[in-house]
Amino acid sequence: MLNLHVFDEISRLKVVVLGTAKSNGPIPKPEDAYDPKSLEHILAGTYPKEEDMVAEMEAFAKVFEKYGVDIHRPEIIPDCNQIFSRDIAFVIEDKLIKANILPHREEEFEAILHVLEYIDPSKILYPPEEVHIEGGDVMPWKDYIFIGTYTGHDYPDYITARTNWEGVEYIKRMFPHKKVKSFELRKSITHPKENALHLDCCFQPIGKDKAIIHKNGFLIEEEYQWLIDHFGKENMFEITADEMYQMFSNVFSISPEVVVSEKKFTRLNNWLREQGFTVEEIPYAEVSKQGGLLRCSTMPLVREK
Repeated sequence: MLNLHVFDEISRLKVVVLGTAKSNGPIPKPEDAYDPKSLEHILAGTYPKEEDMVAEMEAFAKVFEKYGVDIHRPEIIPDCNQIFSRDIAFVIEDKLIKANILPHREEEFEAILHVLEYIDPSKILYPPEEVHIEGGDVMPWKDYIFIGTYTGHDYPDYITARTNWEGVEYIKRMFPHKKVKSFELRKSITHPKENALHLDCCFQPIGKDKAIIHKNGFLIEEEYQWLIDHFGKENMFEITADEMYQMFSNVFSISPEVVVSEKKFTRLNNWLREQGFTVEEIPYAEVSKQGGLLRCSTMPLVREK
């Protein structure tokens, strides 16, 4: 049996589902893009090649192997983008919550059933249909669960709006002992530098008390300010619109001391080292053209108690 255990973003990782770029499918048509960054690369003719993304994901897997992490991969569905395993399900405490994802991504969940069969079925939650929530928007952190959301009346018009008000309420009901804190995110289908697809595209806690943040990713300044006050300004690494676009906040913590980052994130990686982190640098720029990076590609199942 696999006993799920994820209480925060940083405790030492033991078991993870890492997505796959194999058989990623043809370049999508512009009208089929899920997010503005993918759309930009489709139109520019710079959409990433499968072999480059496979190589980047293998580099990520090697870092996990180095730290003794047990890695599961999805079964490969022909011509299907299965890179971003964080979108399909996520773990809070000892429960795995299936995301109600975009309907044509349903088979991505079926591709991890060989992992889920080791989990007690009573620990797998299937939210009702009206609940929209994705793992990129959900961060367990000590007494809190941070959730990115968009509750504007035009929610249905945005394919980039992934977690709704019902999603936040559902997590409150399922985890009544936690303080659930939601943050309204800025959404755009046309401007990739003004679209926070998920909370982890503009914010992520790292180490025991630090975080990476981008102010303009938040629609409501008081909510951004709450995070600054909560972590302390001196512990925050503020990123620019261009750095958010490059996904600086979407690194991944293997432990409180070890962060996996994109090798071109020089400003961030230097700061992390100054703060005493071990930075495992890997190439991930091709994957990032699809609007996600390192945290998006992972579904942690077990972190150390």
